[in-house]
Amino acid sequence: MAINLTILTQLRNLTGAGVADCRAALTEADGDLERAIEILREKGAVKAAKKISERTAHEGLVESYLHPNGKLGVLIEVRCETDFVAHNADFRQLVHDLAMQVAAANPLYLKPEDVPPAEIKKEQEIYRAQLKNDGKAEAMWEKIILGKLQKYYQAVCLLRQPFIKDDSLTVEQLVTDAITKLGEKIEVVAFTRYQI
Repeated sequence: MAINLTILTQLRNLTGAGVADCRAALTEADGDLERAIEILREKGAVKAAKKISERTAHEGLVESYLHPNGKLGVLIEVRCETDFVAHNADFRQLVHDLAMQVAAANPLYLKPEDVPPAEIKKEQEIYRAQLKNDGKAEAMWEKIILGKLQKYYQAVCLLRQPFIKDDSLTVEQLVTDAITKLGEKIEVVAFTRYQI
């Protein structure tokens, strides 16, 4: 299949992927730009997962965000592998966007594993009481509770939240896309949100 150079260029601009990867994705997607983006993201997620597990992030930035009224502030630490990437405009934009995400969405935890077991148990008890009051069949409770917990994680865990600038992405996908684009391990280490 002949690849349309305009679509190839557009795909490169949208994803930051290499020419060979873009060409392969477009071929696999039969020239469909949207499907090619999905293919690159899927493959990027695999590469990103490998980078995350194998490398150490010992550089990075601490970003601060202060709301114009002075009553809301955020500090966030995001790490990468090299000082070169830490000073890259795309990385800086990512860290700034993450600080704004914390300010706007008020997550309590970084990831689901950080939620205390006692809090998860309390949520499950609340869901069971709701299901009992709603008259739902008890055989379905565990499946429903699992779904409700996933929604709970989306509300309280930064990496699971929909990204405020594009809710078709989670924050975790945003970070994964940055790993793919910048070619380094990137991890959100910690954040603190202050509000008066």
